[in-house]
Amino acid sequence: QVQLVESGGGLVQAGGSLRLSCAASRSIFSFDVMGWYRQAPGKQRELVATIISRSARTNYADSAKGRFSIYRDSGENTMYLQMNSLKPEDTAVYYCNAKGERPPYAGDYWGQGTQVTISS
Repeated sequence: QVQLVESGGGLVQAGGSLRLSCAASRSIFSFDVMGWYRQAPGKQRELVATIISRSARTNYADSAKGRFSIYRDSGENTMYLQMNSLKPEDTAVYYCNAKGERPPYAGDYWGQGTQVTISS
């Protein structure tokens, strides 16, 4: 029943910017934590950034600090990842994740992914 739909991926050159969005089918406040992950071909999925839904406290992977920003728009039930100063190593499929830790909202949900390709 829960749907997360990513959009905003594409092809950009190194040094450019891109904004990813994740639209949720229910209030983002029904989740405890939301985040972005990425997976490059042949590699493990890795955490990029997370945001605590209620407080908006954020955490970033070292590779994302200073370049990426995660934020939310509760009125649109949408979470965003603003990516600046992109590098070829940022190339991956980016996935939206939402996690609930308490019933009746307990669960771990994923979007379908959106491709980000950075050319050098």
